[in-house]
Amino acid sequence: MNLLTRYLGREIYLSIALVFAALIMLFAFLDLIHELNVMGQGQYHLGYVLLFVALTIPGHVYELFPVAVLVGAIFALVQLAASSELTVYRASGASLWQMLGALFKISLPLIALSFAFSEFVAPPSERMAQQLRLKAQNSQVSLKEFRSGVWVKDERSFVNVKSVMPDTSLSNVNIYLFDDTYHLQAITNATRANFIEEGRWQLEEVMETRFDKQGTTVNTAASQEWRSALNPGILSVLLVVPEQMSAYDLYQYVGHLQDNRQKSARYEIAMWNKLVYPLALLVMMLLALPFASYQRRSGGISAMIFAGIVLGLVFHFVGRLFASLGALNDWSPFVSATAMTGLFLLLGLAMLWWTERR
Repeated sequence: MNLLTRYLGREIYLSIALVFAALIMLFAFLDLIHELNVMGQGQYHLGYVLLFVALTIPGHVYELFPVAVLVGAIFALVQLAASSELTVYRASGASLWQMLGALFKISLPLIALSFAFSEFVAPPSERMAQQLRLKAQNSQVSLKEFRSGVWVKDERSFVNVKSVMPDTSLSNVNIYLFDDTYHLQAITNATRANFIEEGRWQLEEVMETRFDKQGTTVNTAASQEWRSALNPGILSVLLVVPEQMSAYDLYQYVGHLQDNRQKSARYEIAMWNKLVYPLALLVMMLLALPFASYQRRSGGISAMIFAGIVLGLVFHFVGRLFASLGALNDWSPFVSATAMTGLFLLLGLAMLWWTERR
C-alpha cells in the first residue's frame, strides 16, 4: 500500500504542478493587462508593473489551490485508469478505503503548503504589492467607505481618517471624544498621525476644541501624543482586502470590531474561509476519486478533465458568491464560509456511492 501511495503521490503532484503552472500564467497575464491600463501614473513604469504582478502570485496560488488539486488529481487518476493501472491495483486487493487513505496521505503536504501560503506568504506579499504600487504612483489610499473617509469607533471616541499612507501613517485625522452619556467633550484635528508603539500615536499640527459648561476652548500644538487602541495592523486592512489577510490578523480585527459593536460579518466569513479552505483539499481529493472508474468506452479523457475544470470553477466562484450573500444578508459566517465545501463533500460521497454500486 505504501508503494501505491508513493506512486499515486508522484503522479498527482506532477499533474497538480502542471495545472498550477497553467492557471498562474493565465491569472498573471490577466493581472498584467489590468495593470498596463494604469502604467505611467507617477513612476509606475513597466518594471514596477512586473514586480507588482509577481508579488500578487502567492495570493493566486492560495486561491487556486482547490481548483488545481481537483483538476490535477482527476487528470492523474484518469490517466492511470486509462492505462488500466488502477484496475490492477484494485484487482490486487486495494479497497476503496485504502484508496481514500492513500489520497488522504497525499493531500497532507498540500494542506500544509496551502496553510503556509495563507498565513505567511500571501498576506505580506499582497501588502507589499499594494504599497509598491501606491508609492510608485506617488499616491495615497483613498478610503471610500464614506465620502468623508473611514470611521472607526475607539472606546469613547469616534475617529475619522481621510486617508492612510502606504507606511500606515494617517492623514487628516479627526477625533471626536464623548463622555459616558455620549455628550461631545472634545474634537481633535491633526494633519498627520504617526505610530510610536502599541497604544501610542504622535499627532502633528494639532488643533483641539474642548466643550464644557463654561464654553468652548481651542488649543493648538505642533505635536501631541494620542492614546488609542488602534495600530497599523488593524489599519492595514484598509490596504489589503479581508480575503488576502491572514487568519490571525482577521481574528484580531474581528475582535476589535465586536468590542466596539460594529459589523464584522465580512471579516468573520473571511476568517472561517481561511480556516476551512485548506481542508477543502481533502474534499477535492475525495471528489476526484470517482473519476478513477474511467473506462475508455465511457468517453474521452478530455471530457473528464473538462468536468473537473467546471467543478473547480464552480467551487471557486460560487463559494465567493455564498460569502458575499452571507455578508449582505447577515447569514451565519461559519455557514457562509463552509457551504460550498459541505455541498462538494456530499457530492463526492454521492458519486463514490454511485460508482461503487455500479
